[in-house]
Amino acid sequence: MNGDLTSVLNLLDSYLGSAQYFPFLLLGTGIFFTLYLKFPQLRFFRHALRIVRGKYDKDDAKGDATHFQALATAISGTVGTGNIGGVALAIYLGGPAALFWMWMTAFFGMTTKFVEVTLSHKYRMVDDEGHIIGGPMYVMERRLNMKWLAVFFAIATVISSFGTGSLPQSNNIASGVASTFGVPEWITGGVLAIILGLVIVGGIKRIVRVAESIVPLMSIIYVIGALAVILVNLPQVGASFIAVFQDAFTGSAAAGGFLGASFAYAFNRGVNRGLFSNEAGQGSAPIAHAAAKADEPVSEGMVSILEPFIDTIIICTLTGLVILSSGVWTEKIQNDFQSFDMEFVSGVYTESSDEDRAALYAHLNFGDSNIEPLTDKLEVIGGKVLPGNFTLIHNRSIAEEVQYFDGDDSPYSGSLQIVDGKLQDPVTVRGKSLIHSVDLTSEAFTRGAFGDYGRYIVAIGLVLFAFTTAVAWSYYGDRAMTYLFGTASVLPYRVLYVIGFFVAAISDTSLIWLVSAITIALMTIPNLIAILLLRSEMRDTIEEYWDKFEREHPEGR
Repeated sequence: MNGDLTSVLNLLDSYLGSAQYFPFLLLGTGIFFTLYLKFPQLRFFRHALRIVRGKYDKDDAKGDATHFQALATAISGTVGTGNIGGVALAIYLGGPAALFWMWMTAFFGMTTKFVEVTLSHKYRMVDDEGHIIGGPMYVMERRLNMKWLAVFFAIATVISSFGTGSLPQSNNIASGVASTFGVPEWITGGVLAIILGLVIVGGIKRIVRVAESIVPLMSIIYVIGALAVILVNLPQVGASFIAVFQDAFTGSAAAGGFLGASFAYAFNRGVNRGLFSNEAGQGSAPIAHAAAKADEPVSEGMVSILEPFIDTIIICTLTGLVILSSGVWTEKIQNDFQSFDMEFVSGVYTESSDEDRAALYAHLNFGDSNIEPLTDKLEVIGGKVLPGNFTLIHNRSIAEEVQYFDGDDSPYSGSLQIVDGKLQDPVTVRGKSLIHSVDLTSEAFTRGAFGDYGRYIVAIGLVLFAFTTAVAWSYYGDRAMTYLFGTASVLPYRVLYVIGFFVAAISDTSLIWLVSAITIALMTIPNLIAILLLRSEMRDTIEEYWDKFEREHPEGR
């Protein structure tokens, strides 16, 4: 059943987030608007900082949140597992080159976010409870007269609130806390689900208060921890930067247990993880910014320029340098194997053979090698499998020192059925392989000045980052539900959201990431189409803003 679900999700992903067109659509939109609007992410950056500080605030402006609160809420929605687990996943999949494409996604994404937030703020409304509501769905319906697209986007937002906000955040928190403190996943998921419910039931006013309190604190803690690793590994930082740029257009070569990644794979994974990290183009942040107390849509759009910069250019870069400079991304670490990441293949392969490496590289990156999935019955005695003509691939690396355990965690003895490369029996598999996501970042943080205590920094940062992301996304989801079904639908949605948060804590990590990639693309594609259709209006809106600003502020920008 799990294999059938995986196949269906992989098929959907191949047409959406992992499709060849998707990164070009995302990056291309950012590049187009950057050139069309003459690099607003550079020209308006200083002005954006002044707006956030409240220099141009008006007491009578409509909205439910200040500029800073809206920014903090949007950042809390983006600064989450993407910054801790997402960067690690991108490097694990695409090597150092993936970090370069995360940077590109962020730089051009600063313009994309500026555009989407401005347009959504321009067409915001007031709901039947007196709260400001907005987002791409209102732009699609009120300006483009495309109700069908607005409904599709709103449905995608509800789905993505689980795929982006609830499921991966909960899963990574539970995984990180379990590996660091030994707390069972179901306990972490249960406790945080209760707290989540108490926060989101208070609506936007409670959400923004939580966000503005936690976001600065969590950022400072994480930056200190990251610098403690980077400074210890300073001699390798230069080489890491060189690898990022050197591999950007060629793909990343094999290193240690890392079997290499093609350019296309690194490019796609980097852009995808960049989007998951900063959400520029996804259409989520405009929902938060719509609540800001501002009469000028462009001014709120400028505030949003800061988000990809903080989220990806600063925080994701720190995470990436921690992982690359410490070298853990190429090391095989003892871990419990997840069935989603395991594949038994026919034949014995070793990393010492160039021919074997080439075959595995082709198999992992293109799926067109002569390597065949194994279908066989393996015999295990005292936890160790008898030698045979097969190789176990786990986390895109050749697994070593593999042992099998039964339900009560004692060494397993008996037969194991393998069908099409997948293990059919409910046993626990442990051994050494590459690791990814939060586990990789957590391991990297132990290679610095704080030693093993670095894990606690990641665990604390993860809880704060991911929890606030889940809180923010609950707001995005309930705004979409309000659009679709009215305010009465919000409470049932919140209950289901909290339940999903708990269930994800005990689910397969890689499966959760796959669901996330699909749901992100479902929002992003219609949102990008909408803002491209309004390119001329966006340019005119900016010109109108500056004309009015210069009349009201003759002292200048």
